[in-house]
Amino acid sequence: MILEDYLREDARLYPDKIAIICGAETCSYQQLYERCVARAADYADRRGKVVLFRASPTIGFIVDYFAIHIAGAVAAPMEKDTPQEIIDELEQKLNSATVPEGIADVLYTTGTTGRSKGVMISHRTIVADAENLIAGQLFTHELVFIINGPLNHIGSLSKIYPVIVLGATLYIIDGMRDMNAFFTALNYPATKMATFFVPASVRMLTQFSAERLASYAEKIDFIECGGAPLPHADMLELCRLLPKTRLYNTYASTETGIISTYNYNDGECIVGCLGKAMPHSRIIITPEGRISCQGDTLMSGYIGEPELTATVLHDQTVFMSDLGRLDEQGRLHIGGRQDDVINIGGYKVAPTEVEDAALLLPEVKDCICISAAHPITGNALKLLVVMADGCQLNKRQVALHLKSRLEVYKIPMLYEQVDHVERTYNGKLNRKFYR
Repeated sequence: MILEDYLREDARLYPDKIAIICGAETCSYQQLYERCVARAADYADRRGKVVLFRASPTIGFIVDYFAIHIAGAVAAPMEKDTPQEIIDELEQKLNSATVPEGIADVLYTTGTTGRSKGVMISHRTIVADAENLIAGQLFTHELVFIINGPLNHIGSLSKIYPVIVLGATLYIIDGMRDMNAFFTALNYPATKMATFFVPASVRMLTQFSAERLASYAEKIDFIECGGAPLPHADMLELCRLLPKTRLYNTYASTETGIISTYNYNDGECIVGCLGKAMPHSRIIITPEGRISCQGDTLMSGYIGEPELTATVLHDQTVFMSDLGRLDEQGRLHIGGRQDDVINIGGYKVAPTEVEDAALLLPEVKDCICISAAHPITGNALKLLVVMADGCQLNKRQVALHLKSRLEVYKIPMLYEQVDHVERTYNGKLNRKFYR
């Protein structure tokens, strides 16, 4: 079965159940399936072709996504504000690209660690991702899942999969800029609710709406975080606010699919832990310490780029740039990206470790650890710090705090207070900007 087969079954088994909520608009499973089938007729001439379309936070986007699959075409959702010139260029490029049998989607990476690439995702992979999430995070038929992120990326798009497989409900909002919209969604009459956050959204909620979030502690079944490492300080704060909620850190990427997850609200709250591999996945650590993944959730390759594909996908394994290790229980622990590691006098430092330690200081609002030129040592660690309102950077205080938590060679020599730290539109630290 492919995802659209499950949608057809949902329409048969739960015709009147609400499938999607978006603002004042709702759509039952029968209505959704009928709309998708009718819309598929508009894509009948695109069978076997890639269809680029904008990923708007609407029911109409979901209809288009399923309709393209039903028509036998390949869905390529683009960021909603993508300039038309870029879409036109991609369409020309894709006209000559060969699409293997069984491909459902082409998802374009953000390009924060290099140029953007079109990742081919199969129908088989989508269902495997759905089953991984159901097993790893206990999705249920009664769940209402709030989607608040861009639907052209795996983080939010993948949450559609288990919802449709189980006949649950999606609640779509337009990002987290309007926190009232998020809390309005939480007010929906349901017994179980869940959502996915990038770390920037967690930081925003815990800083500005902590107690308001805590008032929903009995209703929020689980929260998944991904896209970038979640700072330990934010993990601890969420555990405090939502003591009964399952709080997951997940290892996933466009290339690997959904691989592993860890409920850090387990009394240990282990920073950097991403849990055990899910049923359709396997994790291997290479001799160099790189995370590599196998299983049914892997991509089929980069569209039109077999040489580039071969650099990361071979022997049925995707080789990532992330560094990690497996503990005695088989849980994955991430150590940062290979490209992000900073070499200081022969010592290798993962900047995330420094940032996590700094963020434990309540007066530190945000930060990034970078490599900077130094007149004596050649290069040195530098910490750019955004301070909380009314606070000024005390370099000695921060250094002493870091000294109590880190080895000496990981303590930055240079510190600078800044107004903001550069991030990508989906909340990741934009390390590329500082290189």
